[in-house]
Order: sequence, then structure tokens, then C-alpha cells
Amino acid sequence: MRFRHEAGVWELFLPEEVLGGTEGLLYKFEVKGRYGGYLQLKADPVGFYHEVRPKSASIVWDIGRYRWNDDEWLSHRQEVQSLDKPISIYEVHLGSWRRMPEEGNRWLTYRELAEQLVPYVKEMGFTHIELLPVMEHPLDESWGYQVTGYFAPTSRYGTPEDFKAFVDACHQAGIGVILDWVPAHFPKDMHGLVFFDGTNLYEYGDWRGDHPDWHTKVFNFGRTEVRNFLIASALFWLLEYHADGLRIDAVASMLYLDYSRKPGEWQPNIYGGNEHLEAIDFLKRLNEVVHEQVPGILMVAEESTAWPMVTRPTYVGGLGFDFKWNMGWMHDTLFYFSKDPIFRKYHHGALTFSLWYAFSENFILPLSHDEVVHEKASLLGKMPGDLWQKFANLRALFGYMWAHPGKKLLFMGGEIAQWREWDYASSLDWHLLQWESHQGIQRLVRDLNWLYRTEPALHEWDCDHRGFEWIDFSDADHSVISFVRWAKDWRDCVVVVCNFTPVVRHDYRIGVPFNGVWHEVLNTDWQQYGGSGTRITGQGAGDMGQGTGESGWEAGEVVAEALPWQNRPYSVRLTLPPLSVVFLKRRTHST
Repeated sequence: MRFRHEAGVWELFLPEEVLGGTEGLLYKFEVKGRYGGYLQLKADPVGFYHEVRPKSASIVWDIGRYRWNDDEWLSHRQEVQSLDKPISIYEVHLGSWRRMPEEGNRWLTYRELAEQLVPYVKEMGFTHIELLPVMEHPLDESWGYQVTGYFAPTSRYGTPEDFKAFVDACHQAGIGVILDWVPAHFPKDMHGLVFFDGTNLYEYGDWRGDHPDWHTKVFNFGRTEVRNFLIASALFWLLEYHADGLRIDAVASMLYLDYSRKPGEWQPNIYGGNEHLEAIDFLKRLNEVVHEQVPGILMVAEESTAWPMVTRPTYVGGLGFDFKWNMGWMHDTLFYFSKDPIFRKYHHGALTFSLWYAFSENFILPLSHDEVVHEKASLLGKMPGDLWQKFANLRALFGYMWAHPGKKLLFMGGEIAQWREWDYASSLDWHLLQWESHQGIQRLVRDLNWLYRTEPALHEWDCDHRGFEWIDFSDADHSVISFVRWAKDWRDCVVVVCNFTPVVRHDYRIGVPFNGVWHEVLNTDWQQYGGSGTRITGQGAGDMGQGTGESGWEAGEVVAEALPWQNRPYSVRLTLPPLSVVFLKRRTHST
């Protein structure tokens, strides 16, 4: 190799006759360091394809021959991914969504996933799939979050063109693809980036270079070549693989010098603060470049602190992301739902607090993989009560989530009420769908997605305070809340009433903004979901009858009275089903 002094890199040109024109040729770089007799075989940092672990060689591969068929999707992607459109994300780990136990518990390939996962996501009504990192990684247990191949889809599930075929199938089905991407740290596997030339080339060489949580290395964000490497990787997935967005992992660990460090284990920045100035500048530049180069894509931050303006433009001082995961909502909501309903009145504030800051950022509400591992229990396992109440609580949790302002994200398995925690090495428990209770949860998630997508009031102002108005947030004694979700057309709204106890509330009056007939558009206590079928009209439980709605069930309805209530000119008298979320809509726009 020869050294290009002006660029600071080494290069070697190999003509085709030397390579033999053979696709699939294995190769590595043998790097001889300047100091200490360092000699190490390294995979290509920008290799397009690598061997399946535990092997680690790079593979010569032509990634330019695939012919895409997603022009229609790309032409209107910017419109469907705007803030006022419904975005409901199904988070997936490709290696454990479904496996083939009859074939040695093998993974599905990218093309098999295109045939099975894509139609399922479409049927369930999700708008996007988010993939745990598909970039090449040596350790299955890392779930993909310890990346060695920043330009290569993992060969576990197939070739680069196989992965393109999967993304293409998503787009042809009208489904966006968001990829988890990890610029915060990288593993210490010696065939990877660590100590690449016998020096700290990609990583910091001081106390900043080691991540205390994951025992990994931290990128040197102050080095131009490292910044360019990472930004090139981001652009590569968006341009070469037509990804519709990137979810940036562990942003909080990048923002703070003292993240997971005790006093004495870190040093302040030049201004005496704990802000990681180089990483902050990198994130801003990353968002500026990708939005300029690939308009219409989504940049999502997994950020768990009170850092301001994460989703505001860089020209006003923000970080430039489009969305941020609402970790506070997730934590408080799961805390509330884990409580026995008899004690929930003492924790009412945990349920309502999120609305104080719900519009300070553009939020995604995440019930992600992180909440169903490491002995945290599955979502169903977190719910209190007997068997019926556990399922009813989970239905109420999903109803509240889809009614709450913010885009939605649900990790795979939640929609079938998985009992077990997620296990990266085995399939989801699809056999649970032989039971009606699990089928009911799946039907509910599907119907919530379609309601969210078809009702403008539930998505147009997801990130704007004009889309939400409390009716009553103070009824802690009954653990009941009620609110209005507004569409941009001020005559169009959905009223949501939540009863988070297993007690049926008779003659419960709430104020409504308009007169006329209000009918259920969805009720998480409907029998088709496994509920009791308690009617909001107070006629008792039982079969709801056949109707013409998408759900196939006849919805209850009530007539508003000219009785002012809760600062509103009209009110309705309801029977609130147990552990339920009820969505009400006026039949006409006339006032």
C-alpha cells in the first residue's frame, strides 16, 4: 500500500485480473503498526459484505446490480413521513420474529421475511418497520448494537441484494423502513475498528475512549476522518439501501461527558460543563447532511434526558432530529399500569404528567425491546390482577397509548400478548394465538392502528398542543381521565374516556364540545377483544350485535344533552366499562 500524505490514508489498487473477477473472494487487511511490532488482520471498515460469525473476513461483492421497484413509494415518502401523518412503528429483531424449528431453529432469510413479515405488518396496520441493527456484528447477544460492519447488512440472513429485496418489498406494500444505527460506540473485536493501525485511530485515546456500560470503545467525534466515516455510513444506508430513516441509538451517552461515570472518572469541557461538545457538533452536522442529501427521511433520537430542543432545527440551536423517543412517558405509564388498580388513585399524576411536556419535542411513544428483557417481564407479565384483568389492563394500556399524542412504536410480541420475555435466540410464541384472549389483543392492535390512520384527530396534531384538550384529568379517586383529540378541521374530534379500574362506572357524566349523537368508534372492552362487552349506554354486558363497522360489531351511542359540564356546553352520560379505553365520535359535523 502507498501512503497518501495529503489525505492521511493508505491505498492499494488491485486490477480485475489480479482479483480474478471472482465475486465472493475473501479478503482482509494486514496492518503493520508503526510502534511495538503491531501486526493485525483487519476486516475492511467499508466492506459491503462479510462472513457469518465467528468468521470475520470481508467478501468482494457487487452491490449495484439490484433493480429497485419502489419509485412510487420514494416519490411520496416525504409526504407520508411528515409530522401530521400517522406513524405507527412495528419494532423487529429479524433473528427472532419467527424461526424454523423444524430446520434446526434457523433464522428466516431476508427474502423469506419479505414473504412473511411484510404482509403481516401490512395486515396489522403498521406504517413502518423498525429493525434492530442489521449492520454486521460478531455477537448475537448484542442484538446488533455492537457493530463491526458499518457498510454491510449482516450475512446471517442473506446477501446485500437479499436485504435490498426485503426493503423493496416493504416499500411496494406501502411500509417504511427505519434502521437502528449505532454511532455512539463500537466493540473491541480485533478484526474490527479498535486499535486499527496500532494506535487509537477511530476511538479516543484518553478516558473518553472506553464506554463503562457496554465495555466498548467510543468514536473520536473530534476527528474529521471519523466524522466523515460515520456520516458516510448513515448516507450509505439511506441512499444505497433506500432506508426511510435512522433511529440513533444511545444519544444520551453521546451528549454528556459524565454519562455513567462517577466523580473523578471524567473531565469537564473547556467551559467547565459536562456537555460533550464534539459529539454534539457531530450530531448536528449528521442531521444537517442527511436531511440535505436525502429529503423526507426520518432521524429519530433514543434520548432519555431533559436535553432541550432535540427535535428542533440546528439553526435555532437544536440537534436537528425529526423525532425523539418519549422515555418519560414510557417509564411513568408502565409504572402506573404495574400498580394494582386499588392503589392507582395514589399514582394518578404518573398517568397525567406526560401532557405537561408532550409537545416540547416531536415524540414517539415507545414500548420497545428494552422494556421486555433482563427480568423486566413482558408487557402482559407487567400487568396486575387475575388472568382476565391482566389482558384487560394490557388492552387499556394499548388504548391509552394510541389515544395519547405522539407517534407509536410497539416491539414485536406485544401485539400477541407474549407471556415470556423476549429471547433473541428463539421465535416469538406464535402458538399463543390458538387462544381467544391472545387473538383479542392482536385484533385490538390491528384496529387501533386502522383507527389511528383513518381518524385525522388522532394523528394530525400529534406534535402540536392544538390537537389535545383535557376534559377531566383530576378524577384520581375513580382512576378515570377524559380528553379530546382535535383534527385540523375544528369540527372533527374524538373524545377519549379511560377507566383504569375493574369497576363498571354507571351514570358517569363528561362534558363534550358538540351536541348530537356520539358513538363508539372503538372500545377496548368489546367482546371481540376479550372484554366483557359492557355497553356505554348501561344496558349491561353481552353480545354487541352485528354492525357495519370494520370491527364487525355494533357500537353503542349516546345523545348529548344541553347540560353544561366541565366547562363545556354539552354533556353525555356514560356507563364506563371496566379497565377500558373508549373512543367516541360525533356522527355528523352539524352543530
